Amino acid sequence: MLWIMRFSGLFSAALVIIVLSPSLQSFPPAEAIRSSHLDAYLRFPSSDPPPHRFSFRKAPVFRNAADCAAADVDSGVCNPSLVHVAITLDFEYLRGSIAAVHSILKHSSCPESVFFHFLVSETDLESLIRSTFPELKLKVYYFDPEIVRTLISTSVRQALEQPLNYARNYLADLLEPCVRRVIYLDSDLVVVDDIAKLWMTKLGSKTIGAPEYCHANFTKYFTPAFWSDERFSGAFTGRKPCYFNTGVMVMDLEKWRRVGYTEVIEKWMEIQKSDRIYELGSLPPFLLVFAGEVAPIEHRWNQHGLGGDNVRGSCRDLHPGPVSLLHWSGSGKPWFRLDSRRPCPLDTLWAPYDLYGH
Repeated sequence: MLWIMRFSGLFSAALVIIVLSPSLQSFPPAEAIRSSHLDAYLRFPSSDPPPHRFSFRKAPVFRNAADCAAADVDSGVCNPSLVHVAITLDFEYLRGSIAAVHSILKHSSCPESVFFHFLVSETDLESLIRSTFPELKLKVYYFDPEIVRTLISTSVRQALEQPLNYARNYLADLLEPCVRRVIYLDSDLVVVDDIAKLWMTKLGSKTIGAPEYCHANFTKYFTPAFWSDERFSGAFTGRKPCYFNTGVMVMDLEKWRRVGYTEVIEKWMEIQKSDRIYELGSLPPFLLVFAGEVAPIEHRWNQHGLGGDNVRGSCRDLHPGPVSLLHWSGSGKPWFRLDSRRPCPLDTLWAPYDLYGH
């Protein structure tokens, strides 16, 4: 575990002090968005075989601690002792996804008990993942972009219109029925605590759990047309909605399937096509359905906004508080800034998990 002392506000004089400890420090909330600056970075034409353009070092082998349940390699995805984690894989963010997996394994007390569900819309990714993590428990699921292509409306940035951004809406359909709960994680983060702690989150009667930010200006996530029309704004009647970031969620898939939340989200996306009730991508439909009905999780599990704002991607400083997960939501991604030799101080905290190399 890492302890990171507070950074100076002057980034030119910033210093990171890292020692062993059970916590990090926290970051201010920001929107969970993908970087338009990276649209041309690590992207490959469909005619080129992408694996030849990548090279990742093989990750170390991580073993369960003595007090972990025995790892049964033949038990499969339905083993009730497994921790289930879902992450998307695409060529543009592959480097981030692999770093996220590496960080989870490194800090897990029972890494052989973590099962990864990878959602893809491109081919030739499974062999690359398996060569990087030869002993990883995993399954790759193809998400057909055509499922949502007609439902996606234009957004403030083209990156937010990518169909794979919406794959989280369909986890209950894609994953096996025996998978009753899953942790969904974005590709631009690292976990610096034991993922089993997040897995044990008590959801109670709620379908999803996530850190909430009730001091954020919730009205900005929807257009004036939304708030002026009772047909739409009335969706929050009887609720006290708060902003939450969909890049880190604990999801009760059994309850999701029973209620049919995928169809509810799709209905809001259809309304968006005709009435333009929000500007962002996959976040607002989740807010419409779940805001005010979220099981609260400690902020340490999604200290996000390290990628800066939606446009400039400026550097962010640390704020007091523990951190279990560092999230580079925003327009700046650490691998892009490190490679361009214009890193922010906090990007050095992502670098140790990077397995990319020629």
